[in-house]
Amino acid sequence: MFTPHTEEDKKIMLQKIGAASVQELFAQIPAEFLHPQINLPAALTEGALTRHIKELAAKNKPLSNFIGAGCEEHFIPAAVNALSSRGEFLTAYTPYQAEASQGTLQTIYEFQSCICALFDMDVCSASHYDGATALAEAAAACVRVNNRSKILYSAGLHPHYKEVLKTYLKHTPDVKLEEVPLKDGTLDLGALERQLTPDVSGVLVAGPNFLGQLEPLEDIGELVHKAGALFVTVAKPLALSLVHTPGQYGADFAVAEGQPLGNAMHFGGPGLGIFTCKKEFVRQVPGRIVGMAKDKNGKRSFVLTLQAREQHIRRERAASNICSNEALCALNAVIYMTLLGPEGLREVAELNLEKAHHLAEMLQADGHTLKFNTPFFNEFVLELKVPAKQVIKKLAKKGIAAGYDLGQWSKEYKNCLLVCVTETKTEADLLAYVQAMRGF
Repeated sequence: MFTPHTEEDKKIMLQKIGAASVQELFAQIPAEFLHPQINLPAALTEGALTRHIKELAAKNKPLSNFIGAGCEEHFIPAAVNALSSRGEFLTAYTPYQAEASQGTLQTIYEFQSCICALFDMDVCSASHYDGATALAEAAAACVRVNNRSKILYSAGLHPHYKEVLKTYLKHTPDVKLEEVPLKDGTLDLGALERQLTPDVSGVLVAGPNFLGQLEPLEDIGELVHKAGALFVTVAKPLALSLVHTPGQYGADFAVAEGQPLGNAMHFGGPGLGIFTCKKEFVRQVPGRIVGMAKDKNGKRSFVLTLQAREQHIRRERAASNICSNEALCALNAVIYMTLLGPEGLREVAELNLEKAHHLAEMLQADGHTLKFNTPFFNEFVLELKVPAKQVIKKLAKKGIAAGYDLGQWSKEYKNCLLVCVTETKTEADLLAYVQAMRGF
């Protein structure tokens, strides 16, 4: 709702900031920005504009996509968007009034239930922007629980996650961040043990990590808990149908990026932050938790059981000032998980695993080398004789998005290509990739 300011309102505000008029207030803005001359083409009719857009779209060249690095191409059943695009969901606002939001609350409850089952964790929140912010929130929760000053994080975290983590905790008093190095593609357990000093509050590890390698999470968790710290993992939702779950290896908090669960890549977002934890940490959960209750007539109903945001009852004692409601992305995820079911999710995970290993084996048979020999899920690192960016540029001309240039991440990996293979790739796609890689 917008209420225009009265002349008296403007006068009071100008006096407060020490400006005689609105014109004086805006005088500091360069004229080219205040009154820009925008050279726009003449307006078109709807029909002409539609034709023009189609002509522009026809210039796009679709590539066979082998890029992962945190945003992956997966098949999305048509029913997902058909259901989530219904007007009831697209136009629904945040569910402050339970009596008017039972449908939205039920879908969030179902999302939480599915995620808790998939992750084997007790509690799931439902209001996080993406995996990176969910991880930062988990790190902050560790500090609140343990009241210790240091957070250790694996060098194998996604670089964007590291930056978000640093930004979140930059102005948190007395909290220090310290990186634990990798050894042969996974966390250096010896270094971790040395760095686990009594002031460590939590340890953050991704599994699979940014390089696609599966981490020895059980061993890591044992070291972390032995030191009295909390264990936070960044999981890959689809992989959890095959590998041990956060609940099985004893994670205290487990977060993830939920984009692969029925959400399109679009242009890199929006994402879906997944945040789970053990029951004893439920009061540290930022965002919301939807619970099941009964109305005055004894019928099943849904309510916002916990609302730990600053704009709700906890105010300055809130766990976070997070204000996003990712309910539409979460709805896509729960529809996707429900359509596939446990067996379907496992089948998709197996396809990812098998196709990635099949391509890796074909490339090795053709003379190429993998950077690491450790187990991986659907991403692996290819070590090249030339900078990865050269390979990416040449393969793009052949209609293939070859992968992610790890040289952007570290100079140590300038000749390394991170290749992602999902269930969307056919045998013909894989053979074309191998053929295109010949000569490098």
